[in-house]
Amino acid sequence: MRGKWAAGISPKHFTWVIKGSLAVAERPGGFTVNHRRVRRQEEVIWLAEQGFTKIISLLGTNHNLASYEERHLASATYALPAVGDPTVVLTACFADLAQSLTTKQKVLLHHDELGDKVLGTTAGFLLWSGRVTSGPQAIAVIEHLAARPLGPRGRELVAASMTLPSLSST
Repeated sequence: MRGKWAAGISPKHFTWVIKGSLAVAERPGGFTVNHRRVRRQEEVIWLAEQGFTKIISLLGTNHNLASYEERHLASATYALPAVGDPTVVLTACFADLAQSLTTKQKVLLHHDELGDKVLGTTAGFLLWSGRVTSGPQAIAVIEHLAARPLGPRGRELVAASMTLPSLSST
């Protein structure tokens, strides 16, 4: 590949949460009927070129995993339930995020779109990991970074995160 596309293109709604370490975005290539294989390829190339080493998906499917593997990007999937208690999934996801950041990996967290699931999970992680001290602060930080309000599902994920033993107590 040559020209300006050789380095790929950034995923839609790409946002740094922890500069140089943790970012969030829409699923590379887009979601459902808007998903484009060529765009996915360009975005995965961009992630690899930017030094990302791990992709964490909150989808309940294995979409894009082969593309990540092709570019030697580690990946993990944590399927958030549409309804019900998310604490088991959040616990596993937060532990993986913490381990990844401790080992200096550059991580992208995504779902089909940059919405409540990704933003609520990210705000919950900031709270759980002690990077912020309260639920309202976590919500305010993530709303500011993403430039969009956190809806009811995202706020539920933050509340669920508050019930988990914190990183400092594990």
